[in-house]
Amino acid sequence: MDTRLRYQELIKKVLREYAQYRPAYGDIDSRVVFDDEHGSYALLQLGWDMNGRVHDCVIHIDLVGEKIWIQSDGTEDGVACDFVEAGVPKEHIVLGFRPPKIRPLTEFAVE
Repeated sequence: MDTRLRYQELIKKVLREYAQYRPAYGDIDSRVVFDDEHGSYALLQLGWDMNGRVHDCVIHIDLVGEKIWIQSDGTEDGVACDFVEAGVPKEHIVLGFRPPKIRPLTEFAVE
């Protein structure tokens, strides 16, 4: 299978798994958004809690070429760990939420 197609399917699988988690409070639903044409994927949380409206992007991932760009990561352990455990080489994962000057200090790709 083509690397890009494999990564598309893996990203969708990981986001669906995270979508199963429910916040401990509030009336909040999780929603996954997949755009294969533009290589953009997200996990949103929508609803209400005791403080008001909730509309958050928990995870945002872009697939750029054959690299997984993690643009936003609101998970406890880091979604990059899920990709590494699934066999994605660290040099194919970019922590896009980190400043460019910091990325060389991580174990992951710079760009």
